[in-house]
Amino acid sequence: MIVTLIVVCEVGFWVLLAAGLAARYLLRMPRTGMAILLCEPLLEVLLLVVTAIDLKNGADPSWKHGLAAVYIGYTVGHGHRTVRWLDGHAAHRFGGAPRPAGPPRYGRARARHEGRVWLGSVVAAAVASGLLLLAILYVGDDGNTESLRSWIFGVWRAAGIHGLIALSYAIWPKKAPEGASAVPARDPEHVPDLLVRGAGKDEEQIR
Repeated sequence: MIVTLIVVCEVGFWVLLAAGLAARYLLRMPRTGMAILLCEPLLEVLLLVVTAIDLKNGADPSWKHGLAAVYIGYTVGHGHRTVRWLDGHAAHRFGGAPRPAGPPRYGRARARHEGRVWLGSVVAAAVASGLLLLAILYVGDDGNTESLRSWIFGVWRAAGIHGLIALSYAIWPKKAPEGASAVPARDPEHVPDLLVRGAGKDEEQIR
Protein backbone atom coordinates (compact mmCIF):
# COMPACT_ATOMS: atom_id res chain seq x y z
CA MET A 1 0.00 0.00 0.00
CA ILE A 2 2.80 2.42 0.89
CA VAL A 3 4.60 1.87 -2.41
CA THR A 4 1.34 2.38 -4.31
CA LEU A 5 0.72 5.60 -2.42
CA ILE A 6 4.23 6.85 -3.23
CA VAL A 7 3.51 6.24 -6.92
CA VAL A 8 0.16 8.01 -6.57
CA CYS A 9 1.84 10.97 -4.86
CA GLU A 10 4.50 11.17 -7.56
CA VAL A 11 1.88 11.11 -10.33
CA GLY A 12 -0.25 13.57 -8.38
CA PHE A 13 2.74 15.92 -8.05
CA TRP A 14 3.11 16.16 -11.82
CA VAL A 15 -0.64 16.36 -12.42
CA LEU A 16 -1.04 19.24 -9.96
CA LEU A 17 2.04 20.93 -11.39
CA ALA A 18 0.72 20.70 -14.94
CA ALA A 19 -2.73 21.89 -13.85
CA GLY A 20 -1.30 24.81 -11.90
CA LEU A 21 0.92 25.97 -14.77
CA ALA A 22 -1.92 25.54 -17.27
CA ALA A 23 -4.25 27.68 -15.14
CA ARG A 24 -1.53 30.25 -14.59
CA TYR A 25 -0.40 30.74 -18.18
CA LEU A 26 -2.90 29.15 -20.58
CA LEU A 27 -6.12 30.14 -18.82
CA ARG A 28 -4.67 33.43 -17.51
CA MET A 29 -5.83 32.60 -13.98
CA PRO A 30 -2.70 33.26 -11.89
CA ARG A 31 -4.43 33.10 -8.52
CA THR A 32 -6.09 29.79 -9.33
CA GLY A 33 -2.83 28.42 -10.66
CA MET A 34 -1.00 29.45 -7.51
CA ALA A 35 -3.70 27.84 -5.35
CA ILE A 36 -3.30 24.58 -7.26
CA LEU A 37 0.49 24.68 -6.88
CA LEU A 38 0.12 25.27 -3.14
CA CYS A 39 -1.77 21.97 -2.91
CA GLU A 40 1.45 20.10 -3.69
CA PRO A 41 2.53 19.77 -0.02
CA LEU A 42 -0.79 18.09 0.81
CA LEU A 43 0.43 15.01 -1.06
CA GLU A 44 3.39 14.68 1.29
CA VAL A 45 1.14 15.20 4.33
CA LEU A 46 -1.15 12.44 3.06
CA LEU A 47 1.77 10.08 2.58
CA LEU A 48 3.08 10.84 6.07
CA VAL A 49 -0.31 10.24 7.69
CA VAL A 50 -0.89 6.94 5.88
CA THR A 51 2.61 5.73 6.77
CA ALA A 52 2.01 6.54 10.46
CA ILE A 53 -1.37 4.76 10.39
CA ASP A 54 0.21 1.73 8.76
CA LEU A 55 2.77 1.50 11.56
CA LYS A 56 0.10 2.13 14.18
CA ASN A 57 -1.94 -0.78 12.83
CA GLY A 58 0.90 -3.14 13.52
CA ALA A 59 2.77 -3.22 10.21
CA ASP A 60 6.41 -4.17 10.62
CA PRO A 61 8.75 -1.28 9.72
CA SER A 62 10.30 -2.04 6.34
CA TRP A 63 12.04 -0.46 3.39
CA LYS A 64 8.64 0.81 2.20
CA HIS A 65 8.26 3.07 5.23
CA GLY A 66 11.85 4.24 4.80
CA LEU A 67 11.21 5.00 1.14
CA ALA A 68 8.19 7.10 2.10
CA ALA A 69 10.35 9.21 4.43
CA VAL A 70 13.02 9.62 1.76
CA TYR A 71 10.42 10.65 -0.81
CA ILE A 72 9.05 13.33 1.52
CA GLY A 73 12.57 14.54 2.30
CA TYR A 74 13.50 14.76 -1.36
CA THR A 75 10.35 16.73 -2.13
CA VAL A 76 11.10 19.20 0.66
CA GLY A 77 14.76 19.57 -0.37
CA HIS A 78 14.45 19.64 -4.15
CA GLY A 79 10.77 19.85 -5.10
CA HIS A 80 10.74 23.65 -5.13
CA ARG A 81 13.66 23.64 -7.55
CA THR A 82 11.75 21.43 -9.97
CA VAL A 83 8.65 23.63 -9.73
CA ARG A 84 10.73 26.79 -10.25
CA TRP A 85 12.49 25.35 -13.30
CA LEU A 86 9.24 24.27 -14.94
CA ASP A 87 7.53 27.52 -13.99
CA GLY A 88 10.29 29.50 -15.68
CA HIS A 89 10.01 27.51 -18.89
CA ALA A 90 6.21 27.74 -18.85
CA ALA A 91 6.47 31.52 -18.44
CA HIS A 92 8.81 31.65 -21.43
CA ARG A 93 6.69 29.37 -23.59
CA PHE A 94 3.26 30.72 -22.75
CA GLY A 95 3.75 34.01 -20.90
CA GLY A 96 6.24 35.83 -23.08
CA ALA A 97 9.01 35.88 -20.47
CA PRO A 98 12.66 35.62 -21.50
CA ARG A 99 14.10 32.13 -21.73
CA PRO A 100 15.38 31.06 -18.30
CA ALA A 101 19.13 30.82 -18.10
CA GLY A 102 20.74 27.50 -17.41
CA PRO A 103 23.01 26.95 -14.42
CA PRO A 104 26.46 28.55 -14.49
CA ARG A 105 29.03 26.38 -16.22
CA TYR A 106 32.35 27.71 -15.01
CA GLY A 107 34.30 29.05 -12.07
CA ARG A 108 32.99 30.15 -8.70
CA ALA A 109 29.50 30.73 -10.07
CA ARG A 110 29.22 27.02 -10.88
CA ALA A 111 30.64 26.11 -7.47
CA ARG A 112 28.04 28.29 -5.72
CA HIS A 113 25.27 26.73 -7.79
CA GLU A 114 26.41 23.21 -6.94
CA GLY A 115 26.66 24.22 -3.29
CA ARG A 116 23.04 25.40 -3.29
CA VAL A 117 21.89 22.15 -4.87
CA TRP A 118 23.87 20.19 -2.27
CA LEU A 119 22.20 22.15 0.53
CA GLY A 120 18.91 20.87 -0.88
CA SER A 121 20.25 17.34 -0.47
CA VAL A 122 21.24 18.12 3.13
CA VAL A 123 17.72 19.40 3.82
CA ALA A 124 16.28 16.27 2.20
CA ALA A 125 18.49 14.02 4.35
CA ALA A 126 17.64 15.96 7.51
CA VAL A 127 13.88 15.78 6.88
CA ALA A 128 14.01 12.10 5.99
CA SER A 129 16.15 11.34 9.05
CA GLY A 130 13.79 13.25 11.32
CA LEU A 131 10.78 11.33 10.01
CA LEU A 132 12.63 8.02 10.32
CA LEU A 133 13.67 8.77 13.90
CA LEU A 134 10.08 9.65 14.77
CA ALA A 135 8.96 6.36 13.25
CA ILE A 136 11.60 4.49 15.28
CA LEU A 137 10.43 6.16 18.48
CA TYR A 138 6.82 5.50 17.53
CA VAL A 139 7.46 1.80 17.03
CA GLY A 140 9.57 1.51 20.17
CA ASP A 141 11.43 -1.59 21.31
CA ASP A 142 8.64 -3.96 20.34
CA GLY A 143 9.33 -3.82 16.60
CA ASN A 144 12.28 -4.35 14.28
CA THR A 145 13.45 -0.89 13.26
CA GLU A 146 16.74 -1.95 11.67
CA SER A 147 15.46 -1.23 8.15
CA LEU A 148 14.54 2.30 9.17
CA ARG A 149 17.96 2.88 10.71
CA SER A 150 19.64 1.67 7.52
CA TRP A 151 17.73 4.33 5.55
CA ILE A 152 19.14 7.05 7.85
CA PHE A 153 22.65 5.87 7.07
CA GLY A 154 21.81 5.68 3.38
CA VAL A 155 20.45 9.21 3.03
CA TRP A 156 23.45 10.76 4.77
CA ARG A 157 25.84 8.68 2.71
CA ALA A 158 24.12 9.98 -0.45
CA ALA A 159 24.30 13.56 0.88
CA GLY A 160 27.99 13.06 1.68
CA ILE A 161 28.78 11.79 -1.81
CA HIS A 162 26.84 14.70 -3.31
CA GLY A 163 28.80 17.06 -1.05
CA LEU A 164 32.13 15.70 -2.32
CA ILE A 165 30.99 16.20 -5.89
CA ALA A 166 29.89 19.76 -5.12
CA LEU A 167 33.18 20.44 -3.33
CA SER A 168 35.14 19.31 -6.36
CA TYR A 169 33.72 22.26 -8.31
CA ALA A 170 35.17 24.62 -5.69
CA ILE A 171 38.56 22.90 -5.48
CA TRP A 172 38.98 22.35 -9.21
CA PRO A 173 36.83 25.03 -10.86
CA LYS A 174 36.34 24.66 -14.56
CA LYS A 175 37.72 27.67 -16.38
CA ALA A 176 35.60 29.42 -18.97
CA PRO A 177 36.94 29.56 -22.51
CA GLU A 178 38.35 32.91 -23.52
CA GLY A 179 35.52 35.32 -24.24
CA ALA A 180 32.85 33.16 -22.59
CA SER A 181 30.87 34.35 -19.58
CA ALA A 182 30.96 32.19 -16.47
CA VAL A 183 27.61 33.50 -15.24
CA PRO A 184 24.35 33.18 -17.19
CA ALA A 185 22.56 36.34 -18.26
CA ARG A 186 19.91 35.60 -15.63
CA ASP A 187 20.37 33.56 -12.51
CA PRO A 188 17.86 30.68 -12.68
CA GLU A 189 17.37 31.02 -8.92
CA HIS A 190 15.67 34.36 -9.60
CA VAL A 191 13.28 33.21 -12.28
CA PRO A 192 10.27 33.46 -9.90
CA ASP A 193 10.88 37.22 -9.61
CA LEU A 194 10.16 37.55 -13.29
CA LEU A 195 7.07 35.42 -12.92
CA VAL A 196 5.69 37.46 -10.02
CA ARG A 197 6.03 40.55 -12.20
CA GLY A 198 3.99 38.78 -14.83
CA ALA A 199 6.94 38.24 -17.17
CA GLY A 200 6.57 41.86 -18.25
CA LYS A 201 2.90 41.45 -19.18
CA ASP A 202 -0.29 42.10 -17.27
CA GLU A 203 1.59 42.86 -14.06
CA GLU A 204 -1.45 43.70 -12.01
CA GLN A 205 -3.29 40.59 -13.16
CA ILE A 206 -0.44 38.30 -12.13
CA ARG A 207 -0.27 39.89 -8.72
